[in-house]
Amino acid sequence: MRLWNHDCRAVNGFAGLVGVDEAGRGCLAGPVVAAAVWLEAAFYTEKRRRREGWKINDSKQLTAEAREQCYAVIEAWRADGCARVAVASASVEEIAAHNILGATRLAMDRCLRALHSLAAGLPTMEGDMPLFTNGGTPARCARILVDGRKLRPFAWPHDGLVGGDGKSLAIAAASIVAKVTRDRRMAELDGEFPGYGLARHKGYGTREHQAALRRLGACREHRALFLRKFQDGGETGAQSEMLW
Repeated sequence: MRLWNHDCRAVNGFAGLVGVDEAGRGCLAGPVVAAAVWLEAAFYTEKRRRREGWKINDSKQLTAEAREQCYAVIEAWRADGCARVAVASASVEEIAAHNILGATRLAMDRCLRALHSLAAGLPTMEGDMPLFTNGGTPARCARILVDGRKLRPFAWPHDGLVGGDGKSLAIAAASIVAKVTRDRRMAELDGEFPGYGLARHKGYGTREHQAALRRLGACREHRALFLRKFQDGGETGAQSEMLW
């Protein structure tokens, strides 16, 4: 339980951990979705929770079926009151207005604000200071761990953890919630915009998706800037497989 052990060390001296991650950042279509999962310090002292969550891992390392199973475990934790979960998104229009990094920050900020509103009754800092802060006494605060590098600018004090969805249980749980939520939304969009295969490829630049774009053109859920980049050959790495 490498992820569990990491968090047991990371939560030391804090009231809990908040893992934050996103899904859909590299897609050609659909929103970017962020999730935040709050696990209180006491959660990590319960052996039963460790047994329940042993399959939780980076969502990219799990099959769709395994993600759904882990999502159900996280939902059970939420229902039991030992976890708090919030999800938010940034739309295709917001991605166009703020670029993908800005839209990702926006979605993360929204889910943290939503999570903060769920935390009524928990210890808070003085005045109107947010619950999630590194100021004051750490034992009274939650520590935010965001997958990837530290976000700048960002309203919430946090630590960035590169590859965090494969290192931290809280971040891995957030990655699963974000991925499952977004996949379900893409299945809905598949019904609204048939022919693109959105339910299968979830908006990523697969060959099927490229062929559909050549045949049908873009719909309003496609990210115009992303399409231009790929058409112009502006991407590197897997570029040749992404162009049409």
